[in-house]
Amino acid sequence: MDRDKVRQAYASVAELYIGLFGSREQVNPADLSFIGRHLGPRAGRVLDLGCGPGHLTGYLRSLGVDAAGIDLVPEFLAHARAAHPDVEFELGSLENLDVASGSLDGILAWYSTIHLPPQELDAVLNEFRRAIAPAGTVVLGVFVADEVGAFDHKVVTAYRWPLDEVSERLNRAGFKEVERLERPREGDQRPHAAIAAIAV
Repeated sequence: MDRDKVRQAYASVAELYIGLFGSREQVNPADLSFIGRHLGPRAGRVLDLGCGPGHLTGYLRSLGVDAAGIDLVPEFLAHARAAHPDVEFELGSLENLDVASGSLDGILAWYSTIHLPPQELDAVLNEFRRAIAPAGTVVLGVFVADEVGAFDHKVVTAYRWPLDEVSERLNRAGFKEVERLERPREGDQRPHAAIAAIAV
């Protein structure tokens, strides 16, 4: 993934993005329930990777989770810190987590892996598994299609996946799927899904 390209693309639309997606009220209640069900019970540290405006990190904190956010985009982090002053937000990348092996109880990657070229996904999932303790949980949000392919995301090129293949790649990285939430195409919104998996 070209981090600089992704960072600059999101920075250029940060204000608009925050207005459209920057609060939990703008998140589908079923999505919040899915996230809360799998990451809310966590007793240890949870990272929201690609946290954007920080609304989902804040949601996890409201559930009593020791959650922190990481993002590439300084403009998002500035908003997140102002909106959620009691939450830790750091500049960083999901590709190289600055945490000890096995130190996390969970990872939320809510549509934050979508800009990874297919050949880079396995390494990132392996990095997630390195960071997560056994029985820890990862929750991914992804765009879905019948085959892997790039598409013109409104911000910068993204990729969609067959959900079964995402599950298989999680399996190869050392996770076991426990639940998925699928959404068909609605109006101009592409088919998308969430998947939760436990580190084994």
